[in-house]
Amino acid sequence: MMNNQNSGHQQHGIMKTAIVGVVAGLIGGGASYVALDQINNANMNNNAETSISSNSAKTSRNSAKTSGTMTPAYNDVKGAVVSVINMKRQSSSSNSIFDIFGDDNKGKGKLQTYSEGSGVIYQRSGNKGYIVTNNHVVSGSDKVQVMLSNGKTVNARIVGTDATTDLAVLSIDSSYVTQTAEFGDSKSLQAGQTVIAVGSPLGSEYASTVTQGIVSAPARSITTSSANQQTVIQTDAAINPGNSGGALVNSAGQVIGINSMKLSQSSDGTSVEGMGFAIPSNEVVTIVNQLVKKGKIVRPQLGVKVIALQGIPYSNRKQLNIKSNLKNGIYIASVSKHSAASAAGIKTGDVIIKVDNKSVSDVASLHSILYNHKVGDTINLTINRNGKEINLRVKLQSD
Repeated sequence: MMNNQNSGHQQHGIMKTAIVGVVAGLIGGGASYVALDQINNANMNNNAETSISSNSAKTSRNSAKTSGTMTPAYNDVKGAVVSVINMKRQSSSSNSIFDIFGDDNKGKGKLQTYSEGSGVIYQRSGNKGYIVTNNHVVSGSDKVQVMLSNGKTVNARIVGTDATTDLAVLSIDSSYVTQTAEFGDSKSLQAGQTVIAVGSPLGSEYASTVTQGIVSAPARSITTSSANQQTVIQTDAAINPGNSGGALVNSAGQVIGINSMKLSQSSDGTSVEGMGFAIPSNEVVTIVNQLVKKGKIVRPQLGVKVIALQGIPYSNRKQLNIKSNLKNGIYIASVSKHSAASAAGIKTGDVIIKVDNKSVSDVASLHSILYNHKVGDTINLTINRNGKEINLRVKLQSD
């Protein structure tokens, strides 16, 4: 009986090994599968063993290093995309005896990570490296740090911020800069074009994450939660919390947008997928240059609410009395009282087609031209009113 029991245990052990061996082989083991084959085929000759070996699966030495068409584009920016860490001072609740004597540390508390986003190193100048990110990523911070692509964390300084466009510029010591990103021309974008989003979704733990999608709309006019009107790039590349401030990159490896927002549900609560938005690179360049130079944006304003014709469905154009031959331009939805536009005679329903003899087709283009002027400058507007072109001179006011 003892011998039989032992024999039974041995057979059971072999069967157990067989199951584990097959699973290990399928998962990626292999050694276990060979051992099982030897147990079940102890009497096989050397020729049979050679035959089994020659039929084994192999990894080709000629395999391509990459099969992803966007991998070169990712490599062009991966070293320039960083994680941005917003640190806030936590108020101390301790009732230390030193509080009675007005201790300098009272209420300061310890710096802790409040939130994380992304950023893009776009320039190295002198002893500084400049990083563009979103304003909301660094808003309210007591200190900002940047985690580089190599995992090193360094201190950063806020150079300037702009809540209207939701952009901010940071600087770090240039010795930490190993790669800078190049901006592309966002006006050249077309719907359906392949893009990738690079950043740190959910924080630095997932730094350098890349997702792929297309340009869903190259110039979508939206109204943000702060009631600002913006023209943005719409994409279905996955953008999640933490991607804010990261790069939207074209197939040439150029940054054509700074990821800023996503739409997760409609006004009635319906869940939405694949609707992310990025600030066009042309507007980013205009804003960051001013932030580096002045630390803030002083905007000349027309005093109008507008929407690009591209964003108005053809079914609505007739209701708005927009002539069918008008393909591009900026529709004036309303004119503020006592504004520069009102003083110049601009009316609701007008369509701006040129500014200073330069054609405009989206709000970003309009902003770009306006921001190259100073408050008090006079610009020339060409508008279409009821099918007739009219030239107006407008003296710009401050925002």
